[in-house]
Amino acid sequence: MEVDRSFVGTATPAFVVEVEKGAIRAFAEAIGDANPLYRDEEYARSRGYKGLVAPLTFPASFRPPERQPWMRGLDESRVLAGEQYFKYVRRVVAGDVLTCQLHLVRVDEKAGRSGTMEILVQELRATDADGNLVVTNGRIAVYRAPGALKSA
Repeated sequence: MEVDRSFVGTATPAFVVEVEKGAIRAFAEAIGDANPLYRDEEYARSRGYKGLVAPLTFPASFRPPERQPWMRGLDESRVLAGEQYFKYVRRVVAGDVLTCQLHLVRVDEKAGRSGTMEILVQELRATDADGNLVVTNGRIAVYRAPGALKSA
């Protein structure tokens, strides 16, 4: 297969995400969620948060500044986004400064109608300034066999 499995168990260099009010509001607007926790700071504080709360899928926007080493050299036209999941220790809020790393957890193979696919299981782990885990964002990428999808 084409994915270099020697990268399993490795991670991208750490990168920092500063969670801003404007980014939370823009994300909530983009997904069409009018929840006041995401838009009204006073409301969020009245509910016990230190500021605006990020929508649950917000960590999907946390991206390393460079392409993951295990994805380098792969044909991007053959990569599909698979499922995603989020596991929270606590909610992400405006003002958080999170240190993130994207880890390659494992690579599985599956036979499909058009050939063998490689399934890359990745996890983005975000920790706060004290080093406490805040959220894990599982990201599945599917690397299709050559010629799996033909142009119409």
